[in-house]
Amino acid sequence: MFKSLIATILIILSVSLFGCSIGVSGLQSHVDVSDGYEFLYPNGWVGVDVKTAPEGIDVAYQDLIDPNEKLSVIISDINQDKNLEDLGTPLEVGERFMQKVNNNANSNLEAELINAELRENNDKNYYILEYLVKLPNNQAKHNVASVVIRNGKLFTFNISTSEYHWNSVKKQFITAAKSFSVT
Repeated sequence: MFKSLIATILIILSVSLFGCSIGVSGLQSHVDVSDGYEFLYPNGWVGVDVKTAPEGIDVAYQDLIDPNEKLSVIISDINQDKNLEDLGTPLEVGERFMQKVNNNANSNLEAELINAELRENNDKNYYILEYLVKLPNNQAKHNVASVVIRNGKLFTFNISTSEYHWNSVKKQFITAAKSFSVT
């Protein structure tokens, strides 16, 4: 009887521990010590060579199976005295970005802000922006971004997928965006 009680407790403990890990299952960690940031990204994604990428892209990943699913971290210089709130509220920053995309005559893209919220982590404010971008070929991409300022640098984490695939990865992508943090 004692052995069966111990076995039952071990099974319950194993199931409980497995249940606790479900929140980040399917995600692995990226840590950039030199630039001072980290985030989670989906398993099965591979790093992309950013040597020829536009200026500011520090790291990029894409899904090995569906290369349309991507993430990137962009680091831009900003006035040393600026903080995130100086740029506006999450809604104002999100709307300004949408206007920039929609008013760019060369892009032929149409962006729609879906959600904008403030997230606090370790005494830092992050803006989480969710948006839909309609492409010229009648397809659409769903994006989630996390934006933060630290020491005169604007960090933007962005992860995206096709609108068609959004519902199946929504929870994982939002978790990834909210995991982005600077040290």
